[in-house]
Amino acid sequence: MIIKQRCVDIESPTGLMRVYIYEPAQEGVYPGLIFYSEIFQRTEPISRAAAVMAGHGFVVLVPEVFHELNPIGTVLGYDDVGKDKGNSDKFIKLLEHHDSDTAAMLDYLSSQANYSGKAGAMGVCIGGHLAFRAALSSKILAASCLYPTDLHSDTLPSLGANTLARAGEVSGELMLVFGRQDPHVPVEGRQKIYAELSQKEVNFSWSEFNAQHAFMRDEGERYDPELAQLVYRMSVDLFRRTLN
Repeated sequence: MIIKQRCVDIESPTGLMRVYIYEPAQEGVYPGLIFYSEIFQRTEPISRAAAVMAGHGFVVLVPEVFHELNPIGTVLGYDDVGKDKGNSDKFIKLLEHHDSDTAAMLDYLSSQANYSGKAGAMGVCIGGHLAFRAALSSKILAASCLYPTDLHSDTLPSLGANTLARAGEVSGELMLVFGRQDPHVPVEGRQKIYAELSQKEVNFSWSEFNAQHAFMRDEGERYDPELAQLVYRMSVDLFRRTLN
């Protein structure tokens, strides 16, 4: 499916948020996806990932996840300077401010003529956490959470209970994908997440692969093209089943 791209600045309670939109060029009505990036914001690999999903028939919104903390249009590099800045940002921004960002994007989607009224969430790294977090809203019917960080460790700032402790509020379906060689989510952390989801009877699927952190990112030595294609397919299948 041919797609088109544009961007829009959406008002949120914590300031103006740049959102990049990838959507089918053909007229029609399509489900919405909020695609949450890594700490580096909308890099070229994130842009290509969003385009892949849009090409399967979704209106994909990619927010600048730390818009309050950076000038509009900021993209951090995949280097030590970018990593340090992104990690600093993630420990400053409250989870509740990510919640209000999600609500603002859902409101925006509802105003679009090509939106079907059904929405999902997807993300990588901290974005996987934010996709899980978005699913606390009943408006998010499914979430693809790819190697989500900080779920098990309760390290992100919040005014209330952490995301994993609120897992019982998820009414949609979760898909969680991890790499066994990911140092950011070690086996003990994965076991904690699995146990919490099981104990709270969340509707979820679980996959672990022999892969490193960021194996979906099509830059760098950790990229696994075959696994990436498989996980894209799994995500598309999840959203077609739950959003169509």
